[in-house]
Amino acid sequence: MTDADDLGRMLDGVAPRLRALRTRRGLTLGELSEQTGISVSTLSRLESGGRRPTLDLLIRLAAVYRASLDDLVGAPQIADPRIHPKPFYRDGKAIIPLTRSNPDVVAFKMVLPGHSPDEPVAQSVHDGYDWVYVLSGRIRLALGEDELVLERGEAAEFDTRTPHGMASASLEPAEILNLLSPQGERAHVRGAGG
Repeated sequence: MTDADDLGRMLDGVAPRLRALRTRRGLTLGELSEQTGISVSTLSRLESGGRRPTLDLLIRLAAVYRASLDDLVGAPQIADPRIHPKPFYRDGKAIIPLTRSNPDVVAFKMVLPGHSPDEPVAQSVHDGYDWVYVLSGRIRLALGEDELVLERGEAAEFDTRTPHGMASASLEPAEILNLLSPQGERAHVRGAGG
């Protein structure tokens, strides 16, 4: 058995892994194509094993799936299991990813900027499920016609098909932990207005 044989087996295992990740995330090939810039036909051949992945393609897929290259190719876990989050910003919120490639749930720490108590909380609707835990400050959680104020140490969970939104309950920022199903993560992180 040579290193080339091991590499070949590893690359052969990429196709079913890529299909499983896309399926768990609830993405169509077309949606994945839009997010990665990779053609639908190339994605289809990658998932069927008809094409071996290049580093360029794997990097683009890893970015969308928020997975490491090692996870995509099934490399043995010899790396440090700690996550080194890279914060990003959406709608004034600082979002810090806390998971890498869990297909069932994604976790974020969010810092919600101060929000005037007189302003409404923007709401959105999408597939998924959401769980929120308040680390510091207070948040306003709008669920349809209802609005709750969650204090530090309180948690809430809800189906995201209900109109919903969150904002700091004061002019001071608030910090939350947020667990989302993959469908909820796509809507919250990739550009929904909620």
